[in-house]
Amino acid sequence: MKRQPWFWPAKTFLKRLSGKELWLKADVKFETVKTAEWTYVFEELGANSVVYSLGVGDDIGFDLGVIERFGVKVFAFDPTPYAKEWVSDQELPDEFVFHPWAASGEDGTLRLYRRVSKRGKRARVMWTAEDEAGDSNDYIDAPAYAVPSIMQKLQHEQVDLLKMDVEGAEYDILDGLQHAEHLPRQLLVEFHHRFPGIGKERTAAAIEGLRILGYKIFDISETGREIGFILDKP
Repeated sequence: MKRQPWFWPAKTFLKRLSGKELWLKADVKFETVKTAEWTYVFEELGANSVVYSLGVGDDIGFDLGVIERFGVKVFAFDPTPYAKEWVSDQELPDEFVFHPWAASGEDGTLRLYRRVSKRGKRARVMWTAEDEAGDSNDYIDAPAYAVPSIMQKLQHEQVDLLKMDVEGAEYDILDGLQHAEHLPRQLLVEFHHRFPGIGKERTAAAIEGLRILGYKIFDISETGREIGFILDKP
């Protein structure tokens, strides 16, 4: 069903009034572009940029859109069974490079639980690091690396844009950036504080941690959950 233009702004405002969502505003203004519902600063990207896409599922509209617009290489990561199978069945450009790894706050193994809806429907695509939002008896243990380790493995000295939609694993991933020698220039993050056991306080703490690292908010989605950050240049 197509929503009216006022639907999400009104719903988000009411959720903020009720305390379910954070009151946020942009710190800086940039000219932005939107690709597959993700907003980013396009002037920061070029043909030689490195883009990381954490969380694939069965939707790579953003990845392919950025490849088409800039000719960049997009390095995509997703360890879940469905994503690996789905990607292998696609005809993809050489610029799309897939790795069946999870991103995390530290190197090791990440346990991911199959998402279960409020109605009890088991997800085919979505897995979460939060067992309270999934099925505690249905999980996988995936190879996981912190972003600095991924950069080292792939011999990348810089990441120009890092997008993450990782169903609750974003908090540990962002914590892992505290140890990065070279921080990604742009971060596009979907926060999942609506999941049981997380809460908006954890998102607020994550945002504060990014501010300490030198990030500023340049975009907030209509739902208030997808946030774009850009690193202050020295």
